[in-house]
Amino acid sequence: MGYQQGLSGLSAASSDLDVIGNNIANSDTVGFKSGTAVFADMYANSVATAVNNQIGIGTQLAAVQQNFSQGTADETGQALDMFINGNGFFQMSENGSLTYSRNGVFQRNAAGQIENAQGALLMGYGVNADGTINTSKTVPLTLPNGNSAPAATTTWNASFNLDSQDALALGTPTVDMAGAGTLTNGGATITTASAGSNNDTYQINFTSATQYTVTDVTAGTTSAAQTYTAGQAITLGTGQQVTLTGTAATGNQVVVTPTPVPFDASNPKSYTYNTQLTAYDSLGGSQTVNVYFAKTSSGVWDVYAGVAGGTTEPIGQATFTTNGTMSNFQQANVNPTTGAVTYSSPTTPNAVSFTIPTTDGSGTPQTVTLNLSGSTQYGSSDGNTGLTQDGYASGQLSSYTVGNDGVITGNYTNGATVTLGQLVLANFNDPNGLVDLGNNEYAATGASGPPQIATPGSTNHGQVTGGEVEDSNVDLTSELVNLITAQRDYQANAQTIKTQQTVDQTLINL
Repeated sequence: MGYQQGLSGLSAASSDLDVIGNNIANSDTVGFKSGTAVFADMYANSVATAVNNQIGIGTQLAAVQQNFSQGTADETGQALDMFINGNGFFQMSENGSLTYSRNGVFQRNAAGQIENAQGALLMGYGVNADGTINTSKTVPLTLPNGNSAPAATTTWNASFNLDSQDALALGTPTVDMAGAGTLTNGGATITTASAGSNNDTYQINFTSATQYTVTDVTAGTTSAAQTYTAGQAITLGTGQQVTLTGTAATGNQVVVTPTPVPFDASNPKSYTYNTQLTAYDSLGGSQTVNVYFAKTSSGVWDVYAGVAGGTTEPIGQATFTTNGTMSNFQQANVNPTTGAVTYSSPTTPNAVSFTIPTTDGSGTPQTVTLNLSGSTQYGSSDGNTGLTQDGYASGQLSSYTVGNDGVITGNYTNGATVTLGQLVLANFNDPNGLVDLGNNEYAATGASGPPQIATPGSTNHGQVTGGEVEDSNVDLTSELVNLITAQRDYQANAQTIKTQQTVDQTLINL
């Protein structure tokens, strides 16, 4: 009889409409996976051996197959919202039971735990006391609310450009006439004088007891005869001066040898460039460390450092190649008795160490290292082109960052970043074997297989993006077409019943 087939068809079409309607209703549900009604035919049990005269008795719903294809990413701007790009489910803990979800809308609860709208807790790996990830077991992820502890400065990684056109830090050379050599021949030349920053060579030639000329040997020019007066400054080619002191010479030639001016932090003429670095102690106290660069010859810079208001000492010597790149940065070694400075190769290339007083009251000097790798000597202004350090003061938690590997990082107001945990993803051999619990959560079954727990980006596990969620993968256009088809199926099965009823009425009327 056609009633059974028609009724089963109506039931199947109704189930199809239910599945399609559910898809349409959840087209905006985060992480929702669309379903498809799968049907199977039905036959009455029979012991007949003939197979060509079997008549089916209708259809039945065999399964609702879920489509676990990737949904599109939707940016939310919320730091704890997460999008899974690829395989996997978030592992959740709800009332002690583990569930799984693709819904990545999370927030931090009053206890600091990461939860979804239903209160299920996001599972992952916590951190050890030293800040490393503890992968021994999964736990509800917790974001601490306190301040980050300070860290003492041990290393500055700095890059400077030191202007190749800077003058040498030689100050103003002077000549003591009393110690000068003389010649009886008025036109004789006995030495040259190098002064200033342009490396030109000058000769000062006395033509009489009170007359002299200055010759720029490099440029090949000679000044007009000048009259010497004790204490008079002789101006050279680049603004540098040689001052003659004492009585007028009776000879003809004066030795002029510029001697580097001893470094003095209070005398800007004794250094070429200076900058300030901040050092933190173990309690987060800070102080300023002044760093000075004195160009002593072509491509060679002596480096000094000291805290503000304290003693400044030589810490190293930086040498540059003719291409402007750093050749080496050597460690300064000061003889405590004579004060003589020698240089040696540091343990770490281009990184010299020195001590500064601490501000924590301990009285123990703080050892710090200045690494100048990447510094240059180009023909542009002196300046800092890059600076990082490993020290910082105490800071307050200001934001979170979720990496593609699932590592959750806390960002603090002091610039520090601290690893707070790492979420895990669960994958299954057969996701369609999961049982749907509602609220976008699933539970594992024997059909799905046990969860395969791993960090995002591991083999067969997708990556995670913070600040985004996964939209429903429902294709609304296709579902509307399917809705029309299901409606036609329902009407057609109803027509089967109507036709059978007409046949029955014919029999009754016989």
